[in-house]
Amino acid sequence: MIAVANRIPVNPEHAGAFEERFLNRPGQVEERPGFLATHLLRPTAPGQPYTVLTYWESREAFEAWRQSPSFKEGHKGGRTLPEGTLAGRNELEIWEVFGRSGNLL
Repeated sequence: MIAVANRIPVNPEHAGAFEERFLNRPGQVEERPGFLATHLLRPTAPGQPYTVLTYWESREAFEAWRQSPSFKEGHKGGRTLPEGTLAGRNELEIWEVFGRSGNLL
């Protein structure tokens, strides 16, 4: 299993629009083979980015999603956000999950 964090810096004055867009996204990722879960993490301190955290059965499943037409379709929405919503470039981080406890997923 892998965990993927997409860290997205958002200007605080546009946080509501960003959250609304995320919550109303097409949701195509949920239909992808190998997809396990997603969480949107809201910053708790100024200057922290939002983080979209997804879990996948394998790196191959995640990469297949990134190459899919539904990925491209689902990520067009950034163009519909108000100008100045994003405060910089997003950062993608990928980890292999080697241990876990609890039932968050």
